[in-house]
Amino acid sequence: MKESYLSTLLQMRMLVGFLGERAQCAWWPTAFYEASSRLFLEPVFSKTSRLAQYHGVLEAARRLHDEHLSVGSYHLFRLPEEIEQDLHVIVQSSEGEGLANGAPQSKEAALDALKNLAGTSDNASVGPTAVGSIKDIDSTDTQKAIAAAYLSAFNQNAKTYPYLVK
Repeated sequence: MKESYLSTLLQMRMLVGFLGERAQCAWWPTAFYEASSRLFLEPVFSKTSRLAQYHGVLEAARRLHDEHLSVGSYHLFRLPEEIEQDLHVIVQSSEGEGLANGAPQSKEAALDALKNLAGTSDNASVGPTAVGSIKDIDSTDTQKAIAAAYLSAFNQNAKTYPYLVK
């Protein structure tokens, strides 16, 4: 069960990270998931270029969310330390490689994948939006609410910052 919710969080991070980049919805000015970034990253990070992509987008998204949310709240890109460590281990594993290699090739594919994670949940919101408590991060309903908030924002060309309280 634990691995399942962590995989879902990681997939959601990669999808929202991809969609937030400048070539898609331009929430942050990075281009880590563009083909040209590999030409830049591979000479510097020859064995860990996928990990560098992941952490580059993670940091860009984390900064944007932190600017709009209060200190002490959690969000998709800033989770409790033990969860962050578990996600880092998965990214470095073969499962993480599979997720990274399966990164969306288009905005439409990413939106479809995010729609699958959101299910039938409809969470139309703009700006900071409370979606639950951090103790429920492993709950399917909480994860669907997060995915639905992002999906709605990307479809409306708006920005949302779903967060979890302690």
